[in-house]
Amino acid sequence: MIRAWGERIRRADPRWRDLGLTLLVQVATTIPFVVPRDPLDSPATWPAYALTTLGNLPLVWRRRAPVAAIFGMVAAGSVYTLALDGPGQPLPYAPLIGVYTMALLCPVRVRIAMGVTLGGLVLASVALNTGTARELLFALFVFAAAYALGRLQHTRQAYTAAVEARAAELERANRIEAEQAAARERARIAREMHDVLSHAVSIMIVQAEAGPVAVRRAPERAEAAFEAIAETGRDAMAQLRTMLGVLRTDGAARAAPRGPQPGVEELAGLLERVRGSGLEVSYERTGAVRGLPAALEATVHRVVQEALTNVVKHAGAARVAVRLEYGVRELTVTVTDDGRGPGSGGRGSGAASGGHGLIGIRERAAAHGGTAAVGPGPGGAGFVVRVVLVTSPLEVGS
Repeated sequence: MIRAWGERIRRADPRWRDLGLTLLVQVATTIPFVVPRDPLDSPATWPAYALTTLGNLPLVWRRRAPVAAIFGMVAAGSVYTLALDGPGQPLPYAPLIGVYTMALLCPVRVRIAMGVTLGGLVLASVALNTGTARELLFALFVFAAAYALGRLQHTRQAYTAAVEARAAELERANRIEAEQAAARERARIAREMHDVLSHAVSIMIVQAEAGPVAVRRAPERAEAAFEAIAETGRDAMAQLRTMLGVLRTDGAARAAPRGPQPGVEELAGLLERVRGSGLEVSYERTGAVRGLPAALEATVHRVVQEALTNVVKHAGAARVAVRLEYGVRELTVTVTDDGRGPGSGGRGSGAASGGHGLIGIRERAAAHGGTAAVGPGPGGAGFVVRVVLVTSPLEVGS
């Protein structure tokens, strides 16, 4: 309950808080006027009470004009001391709060000037009252304490502001990082969907175009072509269902298949589907063949898939060779065809270099610290896609 009230007060308009503080100080300064008094003490008169109230009013604008508020309090107190003989106060409540506010809000030059001025006023006030060292030390102590509290509060507010600024900066950085991660994920999904659909549709188009010819000349090959179209479509649908299931957040996401991404071992099935389009495909693995991380194997599969898709769509090739060369710290993927090539005037398999396919290959290679290069094949004939993927980062000092 107390904490809730404190939070409400902290969030209230500063003007209302200052008005409430002024009323609180007014209550404190009213006590000597209403409690029973010794008949020998100074009488509690209405003029004295009115002047005491006037000395408290500057607290209302203490934040907007702290120096002017202090001088207003001092002026009212001086008139009270010199012109009236009313009840005294245990402490100068309003001037102490004024000093606290001045220490909290004013720059150093103003604080120094006000310190010198108030010190002189304290000395004069003590001299006109009792003139004792005890009163002087007490007055200096309470005003110094009020000043110290104001500086401590200033430090606390500055620290709080710095912490809040740091938290806001971290929040902005986290938001930017989240947006960048989302952009990277969108790009990854776009690459995956492009590779799956482009490859499947290319194979299906080739098989469909060859179907009518096969129906007339070799009906048994037509049946195989239609079966290849169906198999390619089913495989594409399964892969798309897996990717789209990951993106969903409802119950269908839990029901969607979550199989692993295709890897090196699945290249055999990929190459078999490409052979069904009429291409002669060879496959070779050299070096120290070994298992690779799942993400790297998926990249190898997608690189080969996209390269073969370009061959089927653009190269007009009869043969294509796929080679995986395992090195000590890298894996080199090479896809070479005997098609038209980039400089033949036709649309060789490199014609897609300005499109999404080879861009996706380069992005996949860069994601694993590797490189991708494309160009004409041996002797200027055909086309070569060569991708180097890092399988084991260099160790420090190696």
